[in-house]
Amino acid sequence: MLDVIDLNLVFSDHLIPETVVHHLNLHMDEGDLVGLVGESGSGKSMTALAIAGLLSRHDMKKTGQILFRGTDLLTCPRKQLRALQGDEIGIVFQEPLTSLNPVYRIGWQVEESLRIHRPQMNAAQRRERALQMLEAVELSDPERIYASYPHQLSGGQRQRVMIASAMICSPSLLIADEPTTALDVTVQLSIIKLLSRLNRENRTAILFISHDLSLVKRLCMRVVVMKDGRVVEEGDTKQVYEHPKDAYTRRLIASIPKIERKGSIPEGKEGAACGR
Repeated sequence: MLDVIDLNLVFSDHLIPETVVHHLNLHMDEGDLVGLVGESGSGKSMTALAIAGLLSRHDMKKTGQILFRGTDLLTCPRKQLRALQGDEIGIVFQEPLTSLNPVYRIGWQVEESLRIHRPQMNAAQRRERALQMLEAVELSDPERIYASYPHQLSGGQRQRVMIASAMICSPSLLIADEPTTALDVTVQLSIIKLLSRLNRENRTAILFISHDLSLVKRLCMRVVVMKDGRVVEEGDTKQVYEHPKDAYTRRLIASIPKIERKGSIPEGKEGAACGR
């Protein structure tokens, strides 16, 4: 479904060009759960934005290929890319308050992709679909959420709204760019559980971007570790977690609190904060 081949991203707006992603390769099939891990500045979010087609800066040089079902997202016409964005490819960002418009109600914003990609749907059909998605992401009282403004919701609720917005057209690929960073631990785990369920029920492939290897271990089947724009290690998540080969990966694992490394947080607790 997705093949990133020898991707290089270079900023050329400085005296000396700066390469932020070096020769990156990534493969994902339908239903895959892949974690892209690294500290701030490692290039993981730039990679996610490139795959989503959201790097439009003229002073950035992009080489290589990003093949989505055979279409190169780096070279395809803008109209073709826009047809995929929000329909076949969804994205959830780290801070929902920067993505949600404060002056529009939640329902109007969740329906946005339907207005663009499903023009045949009338207002009543869009509303019904939006309410279904709000319920699907385990928000209690979807009618109230639909009529609310972003500031009237908690952080966890807003992030669930963003997931509903990204999933409303049933995309094949969901890019989750640090979607739990701004949330407390309990709500983080409930979001991880939600993403896992959506993957399981809809066969949606998820590229999960994070600096937190413990969260990636809970969600993802495979992990790709980045440092300074380069992939330093990749493979089965459990294998990488238990037997890391690269020194940087070992440092990431060592930074995880011991209580999490030992798995002391019961898996059943992940759902405790659903709807918060």
